[in-house]
Amino acid sequence: MFKPPPRRASVNMNILGISAYHGDCSSTLIRDGVVLAAVEEERFTRIKHWAGFPEKAIRYCLAEGGVSLKQIDKIAIGRNTFANMKERLGFVFRNRQSMKKLSGRYRNRRSIGGIADRLSAAFDVPVKIIKGRIVNVEHHLAHMASSYMVSPFDDAAILTLDGFGDFVSAMQGYGRKNKMEVLGKVLYPHSIGLFYTMITQFLGFTKYGDEFKVMGLAALGEPTLKKDLKRVIRYIGNGRYVLNLKYFRHHSEGVDMTWDGGEPAMGTVYSHKFIEDFGKPRRYEENIDAYHMDLAASLQAVTEEIIFDLLNDLHEKTRNNRLCLSGGVTMNSVANGKIFDHTPFKEIFIQSAAGDAGTSLGAAYYVYNQILGEPRDFVMNTSYWGPSFGNEEIGKTLQKYDREIKERGCEIRRIDDASVLCRETAQHVAAGEVVGWFQGRMEWGPRALGNRSIIVDPRRPDMQDILNSRIKRRESFRPFAPSILLEYTREYFEKDYPDPFMIKVYPIRNEKRSVIPAVTHVDGTGRLQTVSREENPLYYALIKAFQEITGVPVLLNTSFNENEPIVCTPSEAIDCFLRTKMDVLVMGAYVICRKENEKESG
Repeated sequence: MFKPPPRRASVNMNILGISAYHGDCSSTLIRDGVVLAAVEEERFTRIKHWAGFPEKAIRYCLAEGGVSLKQIDKIAIGRNTFANMKERLGFVFRNRQSMKKLSGRYRNRRSIGGIADRLSAAFDVPVKIIKGRIVNVEHHLAHMASSYMVSPFDDAAILTLDGFGDFVSAMQGYGRKNKMEVLGKVLYPHSIGLFYTMITQFLGFTKYGDEFKVMGLAALGEPTLKKDLKRVIRYIGNGRYVLNLKYFRHHSEGVDMTWDGGEPAMGTVYSHKFIEDFGKPRRYEENIDAYHMDLAASLQAVTEEIIFDLLNDLHEKTRNNRLCLSGGVTMNSVANGKIFDHTPFKEIFIQSAAGDAGTSLGAAYYVYNQILGEPRDFVMNTSYWGPSFGNEEIGKTLQKYDREIKERGCEIRRIDDASVLCRETAQHVAAGEVVGWFQGRMEWGPRALGNRSIIVDPRRPDMQDILNSRIKRRESFRPFAPSILLEYTREYFEKDYPDPFMIKVYPIRNEKRSVIPAVTHVDGTGRLQTVSREENPLYYALIKAFQEITGVPVLLNTSFNENEPIVCTPSEAIDCFLRTKMDVLVMGAYVICRKENEKESG
């Protein structure tokens, strides 16, 4: 286990990490190796998975750190368009790709190369100064650093898996102290992430980032098409897999991609050959039938097998029982929960923004540790790195909404005693009410982890339907997650390895499934978040208060939003509360309740 050395005297070395012109663009600020701020641009633009230049995220990070761009020593970009250039040129030559097919990638490369100009224009700093401070870090090296360099391990095996980044889709590595080495790569056009995306599109989920919907859908089906999908992708040994390119378009016809400001989009990946062999693609508005469920289950099963093959190969190469994971594919919490059963690894670390947003974090740490040679002395054991709002600011916001809130039949009270606040909130939850919970600094990554959450009673089997239809307005099969007091994990789950970032799915014990049915998936599992008093004392106190009332140390926790990014500000929380059918909103010390007649009419 990693034991940080004594911290040296501060030298105020500021490194700004940036993930730009890709989905989930973001910014991170570290000072002397410690995270000060980290946030995705989507939280400010209010457009999911925003792809472009993360100006608002950068402004927040600088403000939180109390510095200007002129005071930044290094600017780390989680992309290096010159990485793997020999392999890129070789592929183009072998496949005779036209400039038209490569035009989208060329525009993206040009955007990455123009970051200095964008920073100069936005922050009034000479381009010459900025260019001298920029360090481009290969995408998957940034992914590797985003997990290993902030992990609790002194040495570990490292695996990254995603769609593509800098011509790579997977990278195996090994980390020791403050250095990492690459042990293997999988290059374009082969990608397990693209395989998952392709079938996600085929199943009618065509928006960027919809893969997690298919992971949820998989629990409803049987892997009857597993053998057929093994014709589409197969593991070939030595940490490599290949796609059967007959079923894909990206390598031959090209796939349009939009990354330059707004919601990212990707064109159709599957080929006509895939339609011939697997049938007609589902349109989003069409019903989901047994075939779709079975295809999703088969996709999940094949993906898991390849992940386990990669991990077992990595373990053979490193002989290390500690593992760090990153990349969009490693957000597959169902697969993550099975790693202990299917590989020799005994310890796992996955930070909360393991997808592409995390490359801003990883790029900063790659520069600080790997390039500058600074020692590691920071462990990311929390996700709360975003904006926060005190009671004074919340109160002023509520004043602006006072008339609208009262017209909606709501009343506002302030409770300054935290224990009383938690007790009253827990009583609302135990009474079957839906509570918006807005506290402290916003979470880093796609999961709400107790600061920007919607909270309900996990004992009520109807809560999944209520939340999906009345609050979230999304597909009925989508499951919800349990937040559990850390010390009760073994009592409710078959595994008790902590997971504060809600990124692993474990089987719920048979005798507890009827106790917490609202967070028990159809296959008897749950994507848990373990909550300790040290990591989030207020959220811990809320769950503890609920346990004192009900005897159950678990809350159903879902993100505070409604088909939008997680709410960031008090005004966004109020807007979401008013336009949905939440019963109670708790922001800081303020409690906003709908009156009984308003609840009934809603």
